[in-house]
Amino acid sequence: MSKGLIIFLIVLAVIIVAMVLLYIFGKRAQKRQEEQKAQIEAAKQTVSMLIIDKKRMKLKDAGLPQAVIESTPKLMRGAKLPVVKAKVGPQIMTLICDEAIFNDVPVKKEVKAVVSGIYITGVKGLHGKTVKTEVKKSGFKRFVERMQEKAGAKPL
Repeated sequence: MSKGLIIFLIVLAVIIVAMVLLYIFGKRAQKRQEEQKAQIEAAKQTVSMLIIDKKRMKLKDAGLPQAVIESTPKLMRGAKLPVVKAKVGPQIMTLICDEAIFNDVPVKKEVKAVVSGIYITGVKGLHGKTVKTEVKKSGFKRFVERMQEKAGAKPL
C-alpha cells in the first residue's frame, strides 16, 4: 500500500470516530435539555411584575444569589446572559430571561410574566400595547440588504 492511501485511511477513521462521538454527546445533551425543560414547565407560575431594567451581563456581575453562581458550571460563569431587574410585589429581584423573549420584554412597564424560579420564560403586556423591538441584523446581512435596496431588488 502506498503512503497516501494509508494516510487517507487514518484520516477517514479519525473523522468517523469524531462523528460517532459527536452523535453520542449530542444525544446526551438533548436528553438533558428535555429534562430541564420538563422541570421548568412543572414549576412555572404567572406573576405580575414591573420591569425596571434589562441587560446582557456576565453571571458574576448580575447580582444573583451566591448559591446560583456556585451551582453553574465554571465555563458559563463568564458568559453573558440576558438579565432582567424587576419589582415583584415589594421586592426588587434580579431574574434570568429566556434568550428567545429577551427582545420582547418591555422596559419600565408592568407585565405578566411566566416565571420558573429565577428564570423568565414568557411575557405578556398588562397595560397598554407592548412594542416589539427589532433584532439587530449582523453586519453582513445589513450590508446585503442595503446593497439590494440600492440595486432595486427585493430583500431576502
